[in-house]
Amino acid sequence: MSLRELLSQKRSPILKRWLDLIAASQPAGKPPVKTNKDPFSNPEGYTLNLETEAIFSELVQDRMDTAKVCSSLENIIKIKAVQDITPGQALSFMFLCKEAIIEELMDEIEKRNYLGQWLELESRIDKLATLSFDIYTQCREKICQLRIKEIKAQKEIAYRIVELMNRAEEKPFEVME
Repeated sequence: MSLRELLSQKRSPILKRWLDLIAASQPAGKPPVKTNKDPFSNPEGYTLNLETEAIFSELVQDRMDTAKVCSSLENIIKIKAVQDITPGQALSFMFLCKEAIIEELMDEIEKRNYLGQWLELESRIDKLATLSFDIYTQCREKICQLRIKEIKAQKEIAYRIVELMNRAEEKPFEVME
């Protein structure tokens, strides 16, 4: 049995632990992420459930589908990018995947001498964390561009109002007879 087979076999407890670690890592003052799967009452928890499963599925494949993984990462990161948290807090979910696997399987990894396979898996997770950072940066740039566009629009409206007020002062309202 390989490490990938062991990961597939222990999929449910690893995913549960990963989601528990993500929920426990929420910053102070922010309500904990519920892990129920209702997309309407808990969109963040629903997305985390769905996308961590998809990411994990790709991790245990011989070859990861980069498009699928990026899509899953992006769906999680879009939520994290708009929250009032640090980039480290936003992206810690990928590192928590390693922690979940270690907590669930380290004894088996040591006993079965899967160290080489573990290092390969750990490297894959690190690559996903790097991809996450790139995606996070793109999301934050887009948010900044939207804010700049909004500020420019507000500025334009303010200039128009001032211009209208100046015209009104130059031509006071005339009473028609």
